[in-house]
Amino acid sequence: MLRSISRRTALTGLAAVSAAALLSACSDSGEQANAATPKPAEPATPAATPAAPATPAQAVKMPEAQGSVDMAKLLEAGTLPDMQLGKADAPVTIVEYASMTCPHCAHFHETTLPALKTKYIDTGKARLIYREFPFDPLAEAGFMLARCSKDNYFPMVDVLFKQQQSWAGSQNPKDALLQISKLAGFTQESFEACLTDQKLLDDIRAVRARGENDFKVDSTPTFFINGKVYKGAMTIEEMSAVIDGML
Repeated sequence: MLRSISRRTALTGLAAVSAAALLSACSDSGEQANAATPKPAEPATPAATPAAPATPAQAVKMPEAQGSVDMAKLLEAGTLPDMQLGKADAPVTIVEYASMTCPHCAHFHETTLPALKTKYIDTGKARLIYREFPFDPLAEAGFMLARCSKDNYFPMVDVLFKQQQSWAGSQNPKDALLQISKLAGFTQESFEACLTDQKLLDDIRAVRARGENDFKVDSTPTFFINGKVYKGAMTIEEMSAVIDGML
């Protein structure tokens, strides 16, 4: 059974890794890299509902919110500009905290996000704000490369999730990340410059620390949908059940 994470000690230990050390951290053995891989959140828990004849619309139960936060505080500017898909005035705002080495995060982005984008984001009904919550140096490196991609942030995130096993599970993740980055237009020099940018690393860690300290994020993925908290990789049917009730 996959376990939710509550690893303040791990976060404290990772804080000692500098940007300059990320390149060497990316060269660690697969065994060491896997030891730091975050444990994803459990799938979202459906709420109990009275028994009723099943219909296609009733087949998926409404996921149970696991708390709520102040939306105004959640949407306050942080150390890095929020990366967003969709219109700012959409009636539903989804804030996702994720880690690049989290398999459940990758599964959500490969299976649920395309349908979410088509059904809600592209139609102006919802927007998605994506925030970094790395649990290990490899996830930090992936997010740094995505940030260095600038306007290609989301395409880079998509590629890294789709190829997660090829770099996060590699015996030589540095070379694997370099090859992926070259396809995105990086050179050897810009790749190394990105991964040795201490300010960028500090800013990404500040995004993670804010999520942990202010909004009690302790597992990935965690979603805040109009302020309601949902933990775990949700299906499009589960997200629809939540979003449709807010429209």
